[in-house]
Amino acid sequence: MKTGRMPRLTLPPAVITQDSEPLHQHRRLAMLRRVLSDNSLGPRARVAAALVLLYAQPVTRIVRLTIDDVTDNEGTVTVQLGDPPSPLPKPVADVMRAYMQSRQYLPCASSRSSRWLFPGRQPGQPMTPVSLQVYLRKIGVPPQRGRTSAIRQLVLQAPVPVIAKALGHHDKTATRLVTEAGGT
Repeated sequence: MKTGRMPRLTLPPAVITQDSEPLHQHRRLAMLRRVLSDNSLGPRARVAAALVLLYAQPVTRIVRLTIDDVTDNEGTVTVQLGDPPSPLPKPVADVMRAYMQSRQYLPCASSRSSRWLFPGRQPGQPMTPVSLQVYLRKIGVPPQRGRTSAIRQLVLQAPVPVIAKALGHHDKTATRLVTEAGGT
């Protein structure tokens, strides 16, 4: 544009849709209840949806989890989202165990040997975040709205630094979210 070889470019304003509004707490919990009790959904979808709806994890972080981030010790299943590892409640832990066992039946041998919790189609690569988002929307879980609702509820129930550290969020982000949610 400076040299005159290209016409002036004007970008349209960003359109903010209502899809980014958080879900109501009752709606989020109803989705979580359905995901955990509906055995017709695959274990991959159930685990990913639980991590979004319960622990406010973005799909970009979920796809980067490895099987080493999940620990099953004496009946307690934990997942390394922050420090310390977050324990999974019983229904989520059961779904996670079922998913970990079902990984041995994945269609590609390279996926079975992969260390990624959600292996992708390319050998040695995780599932893409876009694929996981599409997968979650297909089962009726809006990833961004569910995550926003979960984090806002979590920061109202416990001290912000504790939530931020346990779930791997930045302190300033968690503080901003508690202010937006109406907390102190």
